[in-house]
Amino acid sequence: GLGDVYKRQVIIFITMFACIISGKVERYIPALIGAAAMIIVVFGICMRSTSAIWDTLNLRCFTTSEFWYAPGISESASSGINWSTILFFFGMMVLVEGMGKVGFFRWLCLWLAKAVRYRIVPIFITFMVLSAVLSMFIDSITVVLFLTAITIELSGLLKFNPVYMILPEIFCANLGGAATMSGDPPNIIIGTSLGLTFMDFLTNTGIIILIALIAMIIYFYLCFAKKLKEGSHMADSSAMPDPSSAISNRLGFMISTMIFLMVVFLLVTHAQTGITVASIGIIAAVLTLVTSVDVKGGLLRGIDWKTIYFFVGLFVVVGGLEQTHILDLLADLISRASGGHVMVMVCVILWFSALASAIIDNIPFAATMVPVIKALAITQGIPVETLAWTLALGTDIGGNATPIGASANVVGTSIASRNGHHITWGQYCRYALPATILCLVICTVMLYILHVR
Repeated sequence: GLGDVYKRQVIIFITMFACIISGKVERYIPALIGAAAMIIVVFGICMRSTSAIWDTLNLRCFTTSEFWYAPGISESASSGINWSTILFFFGMMVLVEGMGKVGFFRWLCLWLAKAVRYRIVPIFITFMVLSAVLSMFIDSITVVLFLTAITIELSGLLKFNPVYMILPEIFCANLGGAATMSGDPPNIIIGTSLGLTFMDFLTNTGIIILIALIAMIIYFYLCFAKKLKEGSHMADSSAMPDPSSAISNRLGFMISTMIFLMVVFLLVTHAQTGITVASIGIIAAVLTLVTSVDVKGGLLRGIDWKTIYFFVGLFVVVGGLEQTHILDLLADLISRASGGHVMVMVCVILWFSALASAIIDNIPFAATMVPVIKALAITQGIPVETLAWTLALGTDIGGNATPIGASANVVGTSIASRNGHHITWGQYCRYALPATILCLVICTVMLYILHVR
């Protein structure tokens, strides 16, 4: 009966989640095994429903014109595999790989360091802002990857402890990612699933994140400015690496910069032009591959395919939970706990999302919660957008609290360790945990002022 279906689904979901959290195996493996189990055991053996399989695989979306071009209507993905997210994520990966190969990010960091005359505190503040701004458009992992490497290089020349700069950079990367639809994978999932645009995010979460970023610059300045100045010295600018030395191919550099600016323009205007997020991803990938001067270097080999497999598996498992309305039970639990009060519900979703994202991967959490907030919006008569901003802020900011809360944190701390600057859990949490709580308090107040009052 239906009870057996529920039981099997819950077992598959919990087992998959536990394997992802454990970190014993790469996260795409349990996601793909969970997806196969959901299709074979739940849809095939228990439900004997081919329509459930097709709905979850969601391949028919490729044949609809709205998937590629949707003028005047908000794009909205049905349940199952969210191909918009996957295609956009793939396209941006290809573009960023192309930009990295021609030295764009290293050039930008060195150029900014030179612009502030290699003074420690201005570099510290500039790199925090750069981390947040770049993460609004490209994956925070990439931003942290390049910034951490440059920070360590500069620390050797300017004689400061790079840990005090790397921690704020990681934090601001996750913060910037929360400001836009393209910044963090959870936001891409939330945006494409609920038919929200880049500008919707920018004018809602973006405003809140701007206030939080100003607060964080002040907070980290008070924490680290004095420590950074200890032992550091004024640089002889002639001894510093020239920004232009970072550019490995001038033509490629110019082309990839133009493609990046065009993609940003398409993202900002996609509500007006009707060009969907999926199409923007394909445009970014095709243009980068066609114009790349380094095809032999294997742009596609540099793509994080495992993350794409992880997305596919994850969407199948969550789509299965949606098919049998099991996630409606979670929505019902949240609405009962909040007594139907909007502000209580916003607080529950924000702080619960943040707590969960501090401990577990925020991508599967966001994918699981999207159907839940959809159900809540319908049953409680709350605008789904209010809950969308709440979920986006909670999942993106909560990941900052611990070294394993977001992929960017793992990347940043491991690069630092590889270069002899080990960041312990205690050291990370001592600074990041109060900062995360402060950001969440700002979000709570701002959500109340902008959306609930």
